[in-house]
Amino acid sequence: MNVKTTYRSVLRELYKSTITPGKVNPELKSSFRSIFDKYRTTKDTAVLDRDLENAVTFMRAKREHKRLLDRYNPLHDLTEEERIEATAHRVGFNMPKTHAPS
Repeated sequence: MNVKTTYRSVLRELYKSTITPGKVNPELKSSFRSIFDKYRTTKDTAVLDRDLENAVTFMRAKREHKRLLDRYNPLHDLTEEERIEATAHRVGFNMPKTHAPS
């Protein structure tokens, strides 16, 4: 791949991985830009291309992992109490009300 094409794919992955659409962390963006500028001035494009492709592959894999985790393990982001209640509800039980001393 061409270095510019790979750099664009890095930016696309950064935009896809953001929580709020269109808002990329400026530090990440500037970090990738500085890496791109550093390697571009040394003319070592093979190393830059490989490093950027590795970054793109990592970001895609991370996004896919999160998607699969959300799909197949919907309880992963709950608190311990919410997880226990959801598990009990799944098998047909209701959790008893916890006594709260006043």
